[in-house]
Amino acid sequence: MTDSKYFTTTKKGEIFELRSELNSDKKEKKREAVKKVIASMTVGKDVSALFPDVVNCMQTDNLELKKLVYLYLMNYAKSQPDMAIMAVNTFVKDCEDANPLIRALAVRTMGCIRVDKITEYLCEPLRKCLKDEDPYVRKTAAVCVAKLYDINPQLVEDQGFLDQLKELLSDSNPMVVANAVAALSEMNEASVNGAPLIEMSAATINKLLTALNECTEWGQVFILDSLANYSPKDEREAQSICERITPRLAHANAAVVLSAVKVLMKFLEMLPSESDFVSTLTKKLAPPLVTLLSSEPEVQYVALRNINLIVQKRPDILKHEMKVFFVKYNDPIYVKLEKLDIMIRLASQANIAQVLSELKEYATEVDVDFVRKAVRAIGRCAIKVEQSAERCVSTLLDLIHTKVNYVVQEAIVVIKDIFRKYPNKYESIISTLCENLDTLDEPEARASMIWIVGEYAERIDNADELLESFLEGFHDENTQVQLQLLTAIVKLFLKRPTHTQELVQQVLSLATQDSDNPDLRDRGFIYWRLLSTDPGAAKEVVLAEKPLISEETDLLEPTLLDELICHISSLASVYHKPPTAFVEGRAGLRKSLPARSGSAEVVQETPGAQVIPSQDSLIGDLLSMDIGGVSAPPPPQPTSAPVDLLGLDSLLGGVPEPAVSQSTTGLLGDIFGLGTAGPTAYAPPKTMWLSSDRGKGCEISGTFSRRNGQIQMDMTIVNKAMQPMTSFAIQLNKNSFGVTPARALQVLSPLPPGVSHDCSLPLVTTGAVQRMEPLTNLQVAIKNNIDVFYFACVIPMHVFFTDDGQMDKRVFLATWKDIPAQNEVQYTLTNVQSNADIVVQKMQENNVFTIAKRNVEGQDMLYQSVKLTNGIWVLIELKIQPGNPNITLSLKSRALDIAAGIFQVYDAILHS
Repeated sequence: MTDSKYFTTTKKGEIFELRSELNSDKKEKKREAVKKVIASMTVGKDVSALFPDVVNCMQTDNLELKKLVYLYLMNYAKSQPDMAIMAVNTFVKDCEDANPLIRALAVRTMGCIRVDKITEYLCEPLRKCLKDEDPYVRKTAAVCVAKLYDINPQLVEDQGFLDQLKELLSDSNPMVVANAVAALSEMNEASVNGAPLIEMSAATINKLLTALNECTEWGQVFILDSLANYSPKDEREAQSICERITPRLAHANAAVVLSAVKVLMKFLEMLPSESDFVSTLTKKLAPPLVTLLSSEPEVQYVALRNINLIVQKRPDILKHEMKVFFVKYNDPIYVKLEKLDIMIRLASQANIAQVLSELKEYATEVDVDFVRKAVRAIGRCAIKVEQSAERCVSTLLDLIHTKVNYVVQEAIVVIKDIFRKYPNKYESIISTLCENLDTLDEPEARASMIWIVGEYAERIDNADELLESFLEGFHDENTQVQLQLLTAIVKLFLKRPTHTQELVQQVLSLATQDSDNPDLRDRGFIYWRLLSTDPGAAKEVVLAEKPLISEETDLLEPTLLDELICHISSLASVYHKPPTAFVEGRAGLRKSLPARSGSAEVVQETPGAQVIPSQDSLIGDLLSMDIGGVSAPPPPQPTSAPVDLLGLDSLLGGVPEPAVSQSTTGLLGDIFGLGTAGPTAYAPPKTMWLSSDRGKGCEISGTFSRRNGQIQMDMTIVNKAMQPMTSFAIQLNKNSFGVTPARALQVLSPLPPGVSHDCSLPLVTTGAVQRMEPLTNLQVAIKNNIDVFYFACVIPMHVFFTDDGQMDKRVFLATWKDIPAQNEVQYTLTNVQSNADIVVQKMQENNVFTIAKRNVEGQDMLYQSVKLTNGIWVLIELKIQPGNPNITLSLKSRALDIAAGIFQVYDAILHS
């Protein structure tokens, strides 16, 4: 008979009946009763009242009954911690049972009961089980250490369990090794500072590789993931590890294959790219990845997302495998779209013909999203493989002639990009495009068509009529269309000024006077001023030769790609986002690939076609400005070159920056000690920390400052009692930044009545860390011969700003892009009576480093970086409008908890 009978009872007085059955002398009746209790618990009934009766059933040799009782305990121990203590003796006894299954069951259950009182009793049995003669018990105990670490990390370290786990890495049983690795990995993920708890050595790695061949598939995954975090000493060791891992590529489990690929992708970076070993290994990587695509759709999708990363990093691996990415009729849409993306990445002159014939087929499918992506893919092929451009354009024209609305609109969007890539080559098709003007209803397609009309206005006889037709519903258009229409009409005016004056006045009036959109109004005003002051300059700016568009516009940023390669076979590789972007409260060091073997950190500029940067690289332009006050005049430009009216140099090129003078006094002044005084960091005025009535006559006021790279706690202690005070001592509680005294408190002793004494206590940030609310709150205990007094004070955030917080421009730009948009907050600093130069100077004195300063449309933009003592970086953008006392502060950081504190110190420093 099945166990379903236990779930069908609905009798009243059930608890009373169960209690009597649990206390029965008959073993069979007792077991049946426990099964009924577990069944009730499973369907959500509260049977916690039976806790003592169920615990009494633990004293049994029957393994099935013991498992059921332990299951009950795990469920109710948290709500009945005092009663759970009753079971401890049985746990300890079971940990010494002759049956290894019972020993393992006992230690596993104790680890699952998350009650602090029981945790204390767990240590001794766990220590014995870690050294048990049976490997099943040892492997269970290894996982139990990770569970215990989750409850109480300090206890695990104090009791020496980490060392015992390290010993298990050398165990003779491969499953014990795998579980020890799994436990250590889990603990590393959960560790507060993100640093590895145990450093892997070459000898340990060798033992892991030996165990790899014999343990289960999930054990292999844990070992491979652990190997991926190891950094080999040299090329030889990296090659040796790769050779021993390569057989895992033939495993039947997709997780093992992807974990092996991750390790190989990482270690390939350390090997010379032209070596025979690397080319052989590259060939071996293709078949397992191809095999993954014959799995069920969900596994295919995960494999494709990982392959997308691999192809971006090393396209050679799959360059001959194009056919496996061809779409099948029964593929789900998410698989189709991902395959299409990879096809474009692998497209080359050798395979473009078959790719195009496939894409043309896809463009006639019934799935609208897929068809759109296929049409866009044809355009991307034209841009990527120049030899195929003509064929691609011909294919797109055929698709336009089908008159299918969404196909026509996508085709026009990609043809605009083809015009940008190959100017003066395919403009003969413009008349065909114009025929479809009335059918366009999507903003991107309308904007693309408007751009084409404006760009080639001199070739389109009725360009003014076409643009005027768009102007009729200007206010109802999408912002993207409005901006494009404004620019197109200005272009038309500069090409045909006599006939279009009324049109350009109309669009400028709509953009600047009738629009609420700040982007549109700003662009309208810029064009208005250019046209009214210097039409020649306007022509050079608006009709300047367009830079070529880049071939691959959707590649991941290199540092992010390297990080994601280190996360292959995890969720990060499916989302294409680092774990910090979607795992709340995740600590830990960011992973990155090792430096490529033999690579030199030199960036060389090669002459050639200029490639247009992506939209978000405006900040790159802004960063190219010098930090100093007034920039040196630019060198004379040849008259034939276009005038850059806004002065936006490129990030890595442009005008060399003037050197900033380090001293005005000169060497002679230094010799006679006449050098300029060092910068004075901001120190808030002292506030009352401990009043005399709370301190029994001892009054303490104080503040915090940073002097010579050291945090100082500056105090004034006043004796308002009737007796002298002696034996002063201080203690600080755990806090968010690990602030602790660098030495003992030194106070005038004895401190006579009525006397005040100023003292400074140097602080370091190497103490225990515990999050406080507010973040910089500090709890202090001061002792003297009278009593111990307690008070709390708030440390201003700027004392944690370190001297090495100046970020390289390139790193600043990459980091700004890398930090997600949701990690940006904005504040307004009101009533600041300082210009940009004074702001730079004041903040520099407090270890806030200005990376760049630009003037954009009369507005000063400052880009600043700050590094805190705990290694957190903060990136700041300030917008300062001359004459406006309000400053906009935008802040980006991976730890947004510190944002409010940063704003407060900015406010205090700039008002000081």
